[in-house]
Amino acid sequence: MSYSLIWDLDSIFSGGSSSPALKNRMEKLKEETDQYQTSIRSWKPTESGMEEPLKEIIALQSTLTNGFSQCSSYINALLAANTNDSAAKVLLGSLNDLYPGLQLGDTLLKKKLTEIQPEQWQKLTHQQAFQPIAFRLNELRKEGQRLLSEKEENIINTLSLNGLIAWSGHYDTIVSTLSIPHTEKDGTVVQLSAGQAFNRMTSDPDAAVRQELFDKWEAAWTEKAPILADTLNHLDGFRLSEYQLHGMDDFLENPLTYNRMSEKTLQTMWQVITKNKQHFIDYLTRKAQLFGKEKMDWQDQDAPVILGELEEKTFSFDEAASFILKNFEKFSPKMEQFAKEVFEKSWIEAEDRPGKRPGGYCTELPETQESRIFMTFGGSINEVATLAHELGHAFHSSVMWDLPTLNRDYAMNVAETASTFAELIVADASLKTAKTTEEKINLLDAKLQNANAMFMNIHARFIFETNYYQARKEGLLTEEQITELMLSAQKESYQESLNQYHPHFWASKLHFFIDDVPFYNFPYTFGYLFSMGIYAIAQQSGADFEDKYIDLLRDTASMTSEELAQKHLQIDLTKPDFWQHAVDLVIADINEFLALTENYK
Repeated sequence: MSYSLIWDLDSIFSGGSSSPALKNRMEKLKEETDQYQTSIRSWKPTESGMEEPLKEIIALQSTLTNGFSQCSSYINALLAANTNDSAAKVLLGSLNDLYPGLQLGDTLLKKKLTEIQPEQWQKLTHQQAFQPIAFRLNELRKEGQRLLSEKEENIINTLSLNGLIAWSGHYDTIVSTLSIPHTEKDGTVVQLSAGQAFNRMTSDPDAAVRQELFDKWEAAWTEKAPILADTLNHLDGFRLSEYQLHGMDDFLENPLTYNRMSEKTLQTMWQVITKNKQHFIDYLTRKAQLFGKEKMDWQDQDAPVILGELEEKTFSFDEAASFILKNFEKFSPKMEQFAKEVFEKSWIEAEDRPGKRPGGYCTELPETQESRIFMTFGGSINEVATLAHELGHAFHSSVMWDLPTLNRDYAMNVAETASTFAELIVADASLKTAKTTEEKINLLDAKLQNANAMFMNIHARFIFETNYYQARKEGLLTEEQITELMLSAQKESYQESLNQYHPHFWASKLHFFIDDVPFYNFPYTFGYLFSMGIYAIAQQSGADFEDKYIDLLRDTASMTSEELAQKHLQIDLTKPDFWQHAVDLVIADINEFLALTENYK
């Protein structure tokens, strides 16, 4: 079967950034926003019979939320596929101009929910119409208790267009101007986009190429650092001001609330990881030795280990699809069938070409109940894993389309569960295909690269952001101060085990500049370890695993992380036992890697 490397966006809105259908949908959003606000303003939450109007309000909110998501996903897909699409940038600005209307409506609703007396609220949330969304209604009511006046909230939301949101968009503009020259072996000079340069820098089998590109990569971001320091300062300065206005002194309160997890769970997770870091240092050091180095260099962490006569296996896109489908089916026929549909309907943008933004993601299209996956596929086993990862996200969304819109709003930490589970399936399946020791070492290393990112790289990001926010509360930081914080965080996380670090990682990483999700780091590690537990259960379970797994995914927006784990896995996330058990599974892989490479210099 041959699949397209370019996604189909015309089935969403035909015509790209000139689409009449998109224009009409955005115009209708304005009408729906006005209707939403009017309905809430006329609603009397303390009067008899208030339940029926509330049902209509929630239905309006659902229509509006899905509409904004549909338009946003489409426009951002245009920009991801072509960072120079200036018309799409204008469209995104126009859509952002409409957001304060939705936010104002949500503010009005949350504040009115707080007017309902506790006894009446209990009765309301136990009614058949509201009981399925009771958890989310309680969240909205709690948020309402912290809100300022309607006028003040509207001012904040309006100012964020040219504040928080604008600074985040500014980052994308800067990245689109970045180009890194590289001389190929035949002497040809090519200009690499940020995404292309990153892929080559981390995965090229030639250490000299990796070092050359890393030096140019660092230099490119160093050149952009003054502008990006301004961007980060003002983006997070806006966020901290907003926290302060809402009475939040702890900058972790918002991301923890968003991820529906307790600080105790977060700290327990990091404590267990820190306790076990020597194992990862041993892995990195041994890998460096296989490259002929005493200690690991930053850019070599994700480089392939090629020993003996091994020729690293590469995949065509069609081969990657076939491999993923075959192994998904072993764990979940429903997941395999869904992934097959994604490939057949061309929901994936995978072509390797200039002008695309770096990274990969999966986005939802709730009005058509579809997803789209973005990445740049180069044929490596890591990119096969990335493809599986994003398919896991899409599958997660697919099993929830029949739920109320409110109950599909799952947080990032549990969002990473299905994706990482899918990635683990592919990683272990790859290992089983190994025909020689050298090939097994190569594939085992590919699997461990992900664990290393979760426990070392992402921990460094968390340490950096924690220290950065603490310092930013006192005032603006220079680019040199930000860079020093990044370097210090990397040294702390890696426990001084690397030979070369990436001081301007803070500038190169999109995640630090995303406006709507603060601390875009620890949820990845949470999701990775949480999925490890699920994967272990899957390997021991029978035919009923698929349904149990889907039941867990369907609950991800309807309870806290701790409640989800207790209900479906019977584990306590605030205790170290679960986290240690999950880490032990990775340590077993490290020990096998060390044993297999013992006879190699």
